[in-house]
Amino acid sequence: MAGTPSLASSSRFASSPGLALKIGVLAVIGLLIAGPLLRILFETLMPDAIAAWSDVVASPLSRNLLWVPLRNTLILGFGVAAGCVLIGGFLAWLVVMTDVPFRRTIGLLATLPFMIPSFATALAWGSLFRNGRVGGQTGFLEGLGLSIPDWLSWGMVPTLIVLIAHYYSLAFTVIAAALATVNSDIVEAAQMSGARRGRIFLGIILPVSMPAIVSAASLTFAGAVSNFAAPALLGLPVRMQTMATRLFGMIEIGQTARGYVIAILLIAVSAFFLWFGNKVISGRRSFATITGKGGRTKRFELGGARYPLFAAAALICLVTTVVPIVILIASSLAPSSSALFSDWTLHYWTGASTPSIAQGQAGVFYNPFIVSATTTTVALGLTVAVAGSILGLMVAFTLATHRTGMLSAAINQISFLPLLVPGIAFGAAYIALFGAPIGPFPALYGSFTLLVIAGTAYLVPFSVQTGRAVIQQVSGDLDESARLTGAGFLRRMGAITVPLASRGLAAGALIIFVKIMRDLSLVVLLFTPTTPVLSVLAYRYASEGFTQFANAITVVILVVSIAATLLANRLQAKSQPWLKN
Repeated sequence: MAGTPSLASSSRFASSPGLALKIGVLAVIGLLIAGPLLRILFETLMPDAIAAWSDVVASPLSRNLLWVPLRNTLILGFGVAAGCVLIGGFLAWLVVMTDVPFRRTIGLLATLPFMIPSFATALAWGSLFRNGRVGGQTGFLEGLGLSIPDWLSWGMVPTLIVLIAHYYSLAFTVIAAALATVNSDIVEAAQMSGARRGRIFLGIILPVSMPAIVSAASLTFAGAVSNFAAPALLGLPVRMQTMATRLFGMIEIGQTARGYVIAILLIAVSAFFLWFGNKVISGRRSFATITGKGGRTKRFELGGARYPLFAAAALICLVTTVVPIVILIASSLAPSSSALFSDWTLHYWTGASTPSIAQGQAGVFYNPFIVSATTTTVALGLTVAVAGSILGLMVAFTLATHRTGMLSAAINQISFLPLLVPGIAFGAAYIALFGAPIGPFPALYGSFTLLVIAGTAYLVPFSVQTGRAVIQQVSGDLDESARLTGAGFLRRMGAITVPLASRGLAAGALIIFVKIMRDLSLVVLLFTPTTPVLSVLAYRYASEGFTQFANAITVVILVVSIAATLLANRLQAKSQPWLKN
């Protein structure tokens, strides 16, 4: 009799709904996400590698290995978070809460910078402001005869500016959504009671939007500390190291144990501040407004400041969206960055190999290595988009139909774990797990398969969010009816969920495609000559002084990314017509 409760408990566990599905999904995401992260930790605890911890943290080398890069990383993180909240919050306030002209246009332009890879903005900055300190081509402004100081060409200041220009649209999106929920009745009541605008802002608008502001600051901080492209292009030439660039350098020169330690510490820094932001938000009091009226839009009248504020907003948006693209295109046509708008040539696009130009490199369309990289990148994007969509749909369906239980909680937690992990650290984790043979399985390093697996795993959070949106479009009654008739899981997915939500799935797949196309941090450590991808190729060309080729490749990435994003937005609008209202 003593064993009866145990048997009953085991029986209930075995017969719990969807147990096989939950175990299968948990096994897949555990292998793809938790496995590499645990392996990178175990690698640093091996007897022959554990000394790397003391080397990095407490040794004569630690100042250059950790503490100076950590200082620079935190400066970038806090600086970018503050700048993004100020600029994104300002634009969000204008668009949502004022009568500034062309609000919709400003709102659209404010969301575009995040579509532009950070390395594209960094390359555009170099084409304008680069001076002759590190040799090679100088920028356009120095070509005009201006003397550009080192602090504006290289190092912390340009890196901060580039990252703020890239991430402020993320803060804008988060804060604008929060400001849209501010009840206009309260604002009107405050105005009628004689409260001034400053009092209304500090007493009503700011408290309601504070969770969004903290969230925006946390997200942009995490993005900045994990960014590799901008510090590498604008900081490494003058030996400004961040944790991301130091990690890259350690892996590049074969000091993998030290690199893995830096990766773990980088993950810890990013995760801590994201956790801290969530803790601040969850610890705040919530506010609810109950009225008998529907929400109405109440916009502050700017009076004579309308057009000056519009001009400021338009300048911010144009400088961070239109100008970088124009500079990149011009640089890909100009013989040198110092003469961007004269003597244009198509050589860097369609020219044959000429020994006197760019050391004999053929144009983008005729360069076999660039053509191969384009094919590999598009194939990678399509494969990851399909694999990610399938995996995200499986995870979302499991969580939607089986919400309770320890397994469901574990699936939910693990599926969003990559949001806490910087891309370059995630790439290092995949090298640790798949860089050597595992039993009968060969090492995957340098293979297209590893790129696909790493990209799919890293984008799981986005694919799950897309999957949830797709699942919500399909009535649960349909799935339940099919289940009662004996249809299995795969049959229900193929006959009901996928056909009814095909547009949403396609839109989500395109978003994943764009993210992997323009990603540099994840793939920079996984890049090999046998698996070239465009983003790393652009970085390599820029590092070696082939500015025109780097910018031309970046333009190709931009064209593909923007076209795919616009198509995804169109599909989302058709699958979710309420978004038009």
